[in-house]
Amino acid sequence: MHELTRKQARGIAVRAQWLDADRPGDLHELLRRLTLLQLDPTSAIAPNVDLVPWSRLGWGYSPAHLATAVERRTIIELRGVLRPAEDIALYRADMASWTERAQAGWRKTLREWVEANDACRRDILARLEAEGPLPSRAFPDTCAVAWKSTGWTNDRNVTQLLELMVHRGEVAVAGRRGNDRLWDLAGRVYPDDPPVPAEEAHRIRNARRLRALGIARARTTQVPVEPADVGEAGEPAVVEGVKGQWRVDPEQLGEPFDERAALLSPFDRLIHDRKRMLELFVFDYQLEIYKPAAKRRWGYFAMPILYGDRLVGKLDAAADRKAGVLRVNAVHEDVRFTAKVRAAVDAEIADLARWLDVEIVRDAPAETPPRVAGRSPSRGEG
Repeated sequence: MHELTRKQARGIAVRAQWLDADRPGDLHELLRRLTLLQLDPTSAIAPNVDLVPWSRLGWGYSPAHLATAVERRTIIELRGVLRPAEDIALYRADMASWTERAQAGWRKTLREWVEANDACRRDILARLEAEGPLPSRAFPDTCAVAWKSTGWTNDRNVTQLLELMVHRGEVAVAGRRGNDRLWDLAGRVYPDDPPVPAEEAHRIRNARRLRALGIARARTTQVPVEPADVGEAGEPAVVEGVKGQWRVDPEQLGEPFDERAALLSPFDRLIHDRKRMLELFVFDYQLEIYKPAAKRRWGYFAMPILYGDRLVGKLDAAADRKAGVLRVNAVHEDVRFTAKVRAAVDAEIADLARWLDVEIVRDAPAETPPRVAGRSPSRGEG
């Protein structure tokens, strides 16, 4: 059982995400470590799939690098995330057994809905076979049973059927035309690699996830697409001041740590699991894009600020490409910045503007949000 202080655990998490001073060599090396890039349409500054590489690679990263990799299919979209093409083999066994595994609960409901709309499913496959990549609107809705939901997916029959056909390994996203996904037969998109047997694939996926996170729970709340836990990967650990056991990547124990500043996307893997973020970093943060402006504490798309192994504040900024500016509304300091930290954060903001090819405009002086009772960032530090 490894006994870690919070500071040691944070250092492992930051280094695992390649957010210390030891930067990766290129996009493919980075993605093999991170395992995925989450797609999200929000681009107040830049899309998440570009912000994450920029925060690791710096201004020399170009979105064109990612676009080229996707076009060449060395990086492939699977269920709303981008993954290295070679990793698709780790999901093919689950795809092949989807119907067999969907025998109870909500999975059974999904299987029965697909079966009820088998004629539409076959129409889609036949159309793709004949015509190649197509957007979802190209397929007529011949579903016999409508998709029912209390959310935005209600009656979006073709889109939901396509998503479930991805689970079954029948279709895949072949590319994008603007914001529209182009669908094709999975066999024409995925690499022709033999599927890894399911049990071995799950073990490898857990191990790679732990390598990407550094430290994680063995079991936690299940979330769509990508779990936040790692099963029995790695070795057991406890973190001083935090309840319960963790799993830690033993290869990252005792490794040197060189600190730097980084501006993070709100969807960055370092902070995506908000419970883990709070336990290890004691950081008060919430994405506020759905809050009325008057109720926001930190801004529409506030970027968490990392310095060394600490989350020290938030950057409230927005990019106006037409005007050619990065509008910096505020730099919120959760802890008082030293001159060294302020200089490092300013350098990252300048790097962000250089990468975006815009000028910095500061519309408001830096400000610090009111403290939240019981959430002092300095509490419980190891």
